[in-house]
Amino acid sequence: MEKIDLEQLKYPIGKFEKPEQITHDQIQEWIHILEMIPEELEGMVKDLTEEQLETPYRPGGWTIRQTVHHISDSHHNSYLRFKWALTEDNPIIKAYDEKAWAELFDTKTAPIQLSLDHLKAVHGKLVYLLKGLSSLQLKKTFIHPHNNTEVSLDENIGTYAWHGRHHFAQIFNLIERKGW
Repeated sequence: MEKIDLEQLKYPIGKFEKPEQITHDQIQEWIHILEMIPEELEGMVKDLTEEQLETPYRPGGWTIRQTVHHISDSHHNSYLRFKWALTEDNPIIKAYDEKAWAELFDTKTAPIQLSLDHLKAVHGKLVYLLKGLSSLQLKKTFIHPHNNTEVSLDENIGTYAWHGRHHFAQIFNLIERKGW
C-alpha cells in the first residue's frame, strides 16, 4: 500500500485545523457534533460481529474494538481537561500514553458496549457543561505537556469534535471497504 493510501486511511477527514477565528456558530456546530457522536457511533458498530470488531481499520492500525474504547478513553480525559481549566488557572494537564492504553487487556477484549455507554454518559455531561459556558469561560486555557502548548477551551471543543469524527470515519471507511 502506498504512503498516500496509508495517510488517507489514517486521516480520512484530514488533520484538525484550528480556525483563525473561532465563532459562536462554529462552537455550536462542534457541540452538536459532540452531542451526536455517541448515538452515531453506536448505530454504526452495534451489529458488528466479534470477527469484524477485531479488524484493524488500516494496516498496522487499531482494531475497531480498540478504536471504540480509545474514543471513550480519550473523550473522558478531555472532559477532565475542561473541568481543570474551568477550576484552575491555566493548569498543566495530565497527558496519557494512548498507544499503551490501546494495548491494555480491557481495550483489546472488553465488550464495546461498555465504552459506548461510557461515551454516552461522558458526552451527556460534557455537552451539558459546554452549552452553559460563557464566552469568557471558553477562552480559559490549559497547558498540554506534550509540547507545552496553551490550549483554549473553545479550541478544545473543535479538537474533540474533529477527534470523534476522525475515528468515526476510520471505522465507517473500513465498513464500506469490506461491504459489511
